[in-house]
Amino acid sequence: MKNVVIVDGIRTPFIKFGTDFKDIPAHELGAFAARELLEKLDFNPEELDEVIIGNVAQPPEAINIARNIALLAGIPQNIPAFSVQRNCVSSMEAISEAWYRIQAGHGIAYLCGGVESMSKIPLFLNSQAAEWIGKLYKAKSIGRRLALFTKIKMSFFKPVVGLQLGLTDGYSGLNMGETAEILAREFKISRGEQDQYSMESHIKAEKAMKNGILAEEIMPVPIPPQYDQIISMDNGIRPGQSMEALAKLKPVFDRYNGTVTAGNSSQITDGAVMLLVMEEDRARSMGYQPLGRINTFAYAALDPSKMGLGPIYSTLKALNHSGMKMKDIQLIEMNEAFAAQILANLRIFDSKELSNEYLGLDHALGTIDPSILNVNGGAIALGHPVGASAGRLTLTLLKQMKRTGKETGVATLCAGGGQGATFIFENI
Repeated sequence: MKNVVIVDGIRTPFIKFGTDFKDIPAHELGAFAARELLEKLDFNPEELDEVIIGNVAQPPEAINIARNIALLAGIPQNIPAFSVQRNCVSSMEAISEAWYRIQAGHGIAYLCGGVESMSKIPLFLNSQAAEWIGKLYKAKSIGRRLALFTKIKMSFFKPVVGLQLGLTDGYSGLNMGETAEILAREFKISRGEQDQYSMESHIKAEKAMKNGILAEEIMPVPIPPQYDQIISMDNGIRPGQSMEALAKLKPVFDRYNGTVTAGNSSQITDGAVMLLVMEEDRARSMGYQPLGRINTFAYAALDPSKMGLGPIYSTLKALNHSGMKMKDIQLIEMNEAFAAQILANLRIFDSKELSNEYLGLDHALGTIDPSILNVNGGAIALGHPVGASAGRLTLTLLKQMKRTGKETGVATLCAGGGQGATFIFENI
């Protein structure tokens, strides 16, 4: 089997919905990152075999967003590109697609990544308005058209919010936050526990920002059309975040009995991440010192109403593939979709009884030491641009492994619809 490595990666700042990146389309954000990474590595784009990009809310003006990104980034027209969608794990799906192609001998170098502009997810006409417009287009006489105008109702102007639709599971009908409430109740996770975890995420992210750690993975982005404003840092980190401030926030998804708030949930965010994935021997022959090697990866599926538990299922599969145990893992990035979701997973990892109930094991999956988990903060502080988040976890993990000399690391996350993904990486 061929060794596959992540040569290097880069990401844009992760920017809160409706702020600095609100006018930048997703494909332009992706092109910024793709171009920057290739220039940083002095990598000739003609050497690429393919471009593979994860994206969840594909913009209608950039169907097959990967191809749009590739062309905007100056990658030659003869280099193919395709997009993948597996909800929050989409940019890991891009990496695994490259891995499969390298193993099959179809190529040796792939530009992989993910992008999301949650600010640009559109509003839609409701069904009544759409039906009315359809009749208007079909009306052949002026009289018929005028008659239709007399039937306009105020309800026609009530839009369907695309972002809300996208964050709602089509099978269960549950909003992602409602699935977090289910986990909070099932695992008896208090509001205080969730807020405490969230505060710590901000504290760690603020420290990483001040120490220049986050800057090592972030590229500055000039804001069009004048390009005179430069955004160089994530803007979701709240310096001095306190329990008192978090306690003031009201539950969002169950207003009367809930515990999940905007403060203990991941942020709605715009951003892009790009990674160069290569066959190891070829990367080294070109003079690169890769960030890390893919040991194995796994995807798993579960009840969509408990989608946040995806990491326990995919991590068990990945560990079984690799022959490793949790005690062998020295660093972990687990996506913070919700504090309740993270804490529910940690309870199962730590408990023999819960590992038996949920995974059928006769032992605990393996206690996770808090000191190795999300050491530079997570999505609660940094944000969760869904198509890019898995790539961000990968990049953050590998940079931290290289920085600290840790030999093994796990990047894992859940996905709407009831799935999970886990990658195990080796430092080299």
